[in-house]
Amino acid sequence: MKNNTKRRSNHWLLLSPYLTLFTIFIVLPVIIAIFLSFTYFNAIEKPRWIGIQNYITLITRDDIFMQKVLPNTIKYALIVGVGGYILSFILAWLVAQLTKVPRTIFALILYSPSLTAGVTMAVVWRVLFNGDQQGYLNALLLNLGIIDKPIQWLQSPQHLMDIMILVSLWSSMGVGFLAMLAGILNIDEQLYEAAYIDGIKNRLQEIIYVTIPAMKPQMLFGAVMSIVNTFTSAGIGVALSGSNPTPQYAGQLIVNHIEDYGFLRYEMGYAAALSVVLLLIIWFFSRIAWRLFGER
Repeated sequence: MKNNTKRRSNHWLLLSPYLTLFTIFIVLPVIIAIFLSFTYFNAIEKPRWIGIQNYITLITRDDIFMQKVLPNTIKYALIVGVGGYILSFILAWLVAQLTKVPRTIFALILYSPSLTAGVTMAVVWRVLFNGDQQGYLNALLLNLGIIDKPIQWLQSPQHLMDIMILVSLWSSMGVGFLAMLAGILNIDEQLYEAAYIDGIKNRLQEIIYVTIPAMKPQMLFGAVMSIVNTFTSAGIGVALSGSNPTPQYAGQLIVNHIEDYGFLRYEMGYAAALSVVLLLIIWFFSRIAWRLFGER
């Protein structure tokens, strides 16, 4: 009995640093955010309890959120999240077919954009999409005679979201891509041999019936990372357009909306309600990913 008790206490002792940091930086902020979402708080006066008024305002009175921010976030998440996830798997599979040296080189090339800070990325892309004649894209189109005057790419509501999606896809080969690549490389070759003996005839069937089922943990990790990164993206639209809110809210995402109300208008209670809604959205899509790729 004493030995078992000692083993259990040792487990908790080893876990205590992680549990302490997790509680301080994850659990407590979530609890505080949920509490503040039911209050009016302007960062100066004490929080004043108002019940679910912030959520009622969010649904019935915040036209910017319902008409601009939420549709923008869903569009961005579907294209960058799902598209980037599928692209990560396809590129990871293609890179895995190479020999060691070229595989390492191509993996570094694909992974390196994700290491670049969002603001630095935006500076590079802002040169390309600059709205005057010196912008690379405008200069090219003017020289080709396709346009007769420069286009304000980053200030145009018609183009800003598309550019944000392009830049985000370019930098979406992050740790999820590396996890998928590692998962593909660690699949036992005997599984493929057995599958071909059982009747698999081509590489597509190999991917569907062997590769994906054999690397479900990596697929789940990549899916969760893609969901979290997509829904918590904010800096790219502001960095590209140079303003928050973005021009006519064309590139405004939920995190931008939270920053707008929390740090510009100092409506902390309402910003907390927005963050709780964002947390629930991320939790919902993470549950879907778990149902698809989690162990049953």
